[in-house]
Amino acid sequence: MTIKPLADRVVVKLVEAEEKTKSGLILTASAQEKPQVAEVVAVGPGGLVDGKEVVMTVKVGDRVITSKYAGTEVKANGVEYNIVRQSDILAVVEE
Repeated sequence: MTIKPLADRVVVKLVEAEEKTKSGLILTASAQEKPQVAEVVAVGPGGLVDGKEVVMTVKVGDRVITSKYAGTEVKANGVEYNIVRQSDILAVVEE
């Protein structure tokens, strides 16, 4: 199954949280924070959304930071994705 976002939607895959602290302690799954850094997997075409023209500024492969509780979680081919609006993306991570 392929997920193709519409309008100003972006499909992202969350990047796994660190399992170790800087000092080397291993964290249990319940102690790990929910990751907010995600990789963009697919980008909608943009266009007219709610009467306003939306130009998509993110692209596939970008690493982004999303709002903590934004979007809709979807599972496809055993992989969990999150579908968010471009406005729910707070920043692009540059390394």
